[in-house]
Amino acid sequence: MQLAQLLRAIGISNLQSSISNLQISRVTANSRDVIPGTLFVAYPGVNVDGAQFIPDAIQRGAVAIVTQSPVSRLQSPIPIFVVPNGRSALAHLAAAFHNFPSRNLRVIGVTGTDGKTTTSTLIENILLAAGHTVGTITTVAAHIGGQEVDTGFHTTTPDAPEIQNYLAQMVEQGTEYAVIESTSHGLAQHRLDAVDFDIAVVTNITHEHLDIHGSWENYRDAKAMLFRALMNSQRKPRTAKVAVLNADDNSRGVFDYLRQIPCDEKVIYTQSAVISQQAAVNSEQSSVSSLQSPSSKLQAPNELWISARDISHTPNGLQFTLDSPFGELRIESPLIGRYNVSNILAATGAAIGRRIPFDKISHGIKITRGIAGRMERIENARGLNVIVDFAHTPFALENALKTARELTNGQGRVISVFGCAGLRDAQKRAWMGEISGTLADITIVTAEDPRTESLAQINSQIAEGLHKANRALHRDYFIIGDRADAIHFAINKIAQPNDVVILCGKGHERSMCFGTTEYPWSDQDAARSALAAN
Repeated sequence: MQLAQLLRAIGISNLQSSISNLQISRVTANSRDVIPGTLFVAYPGVNVDGAQFIPDAIQRGAVAIVTQSPVSRLQSPIPIFVVPNGRSALAHLAAAFHNFPSRNLRVIGVTGTDGKTTTSTLIENILLAAGHTVGTITTVAAHIGGQEVDTGFHTTTPDAPEIQNYLAQMVEQGTEYAVIESTSHGLAQHRLDAVDFDIAVVTNITHEHLDIHGSWENYRDAKAMLFRALMNSQRKPRTAKVAVLNADDNSRGVFDYLRQIPCDEKVIYTQSAVISQQAAVNSEQSSVSSLQSPSSKLQAPNELWISARDISHTPNGLQFTLDSPFGELRIESPLIGRYNVSNILAATGAAIGRRIPFDKISHGIKITRGIAGRMERIENARGLNVIVDFAHTPFALENALKTARELTNGQGRVISVFGCAGLRDAQKRAWMGEISGTLADITIVTAEDPRTESLAQINSQIAEGLHKANRALHRDYFIIGDRADAIHFAINKIAQPNDVVILCGKGHERSMCFGTTEYPWSDQDAARSALAAN
């Protein structure tokens, strides 16, 4: 692709003829990935400014540079262009390099603190049940053309060139929909700037990543970027711009805040039965193909409200009735945990935004079974209840432990194994310790990616919360730094029949970071090893 074509995507034109026709073979911000013909993009990172690597990029064959930091052009053998925001420029250049693939897809973004992967998977399966072709990009993996693509260790949202490459592959495969798990990192760091979203979904916005964003308000605003992007993105035929909002997530005004952001239509979900009577009209209809929302003092003309009632939760899953402006829908799901009612409502909201028929929605939900690292049962011949869950935030840990308590049926104990990551939101450590001390019978504090922080210090901060919950060391809680040893101890030294051992924090992840090195790790494998050792 010609350099001039790419630069137009970031508002640079009127190039000298000698450089406008330069052929670009790759767009990257990593100098190690530069090949001859590359357009190299440099921007300030967390620790270093990418502009430092411009000489290396040139030596490797870069033919043009886009940079956020002013540099001397006098000694450069290739053209250099300075932009206000290098990260955003990278996103738009990568999109242009792949011919703006998201413009040829209907794109659904899912953001929030907890439940993003589950909600994304539910949406994927609903769309598949309706006969659509779907690609997904989540923190677990990317699904493209029926194939699973590993997105790496500790992945949030992949970098912009990878995102655009995945979307381009989807277009090549003839995919209709892309579902993208949209993290606060990915949004704030402009990795998703050039993605043309059509539906934005939020699960909740609670306490997380304040180490990165600086304040809860900044974290909330990063999530809100997904919704602000709706009306600024490319319009597609017969495709409304829809926001799916959680009315129950308003303790800090999140719902009211997001509700003010303009879009064509808002689908609002709640577990409250308050709106069920005013929302459940036209109940004789079994499809949402062409109906309009009823008027109500509770909702604006472009708002559709849906709610859940008659919720039943057992170890076999969930059942409830969903009320909507288009009638009621009976939901059956094998997912464990009452909090998944909210995730199911969010996914249904996205489906309603695309007017997917009710029977396809219910079928897609019913076929969504165990998701890697999300209340994942570890089958074993010993009959012990061992669960792996990704819960790594206070809200998620609380929900996971409440679910574990329900699974004991009042006949056993809850044994919690968890830690807190290093170089991440230290404020939540004591809070999570108090949650586990309050909701679990036994807590085993251990490692979860300590990185360059002292593991002993991290665990002592968690222990502060356990003490606040009046828990005693060596009686109610134990500190075992080695995670494999902690899991072995929980399963083989503590657990008894009817107990539930729940391993929280790692979920689907396949590595653990000590120092700056990623070591192979799997909670599932560690649990199976411990179960086999007895």
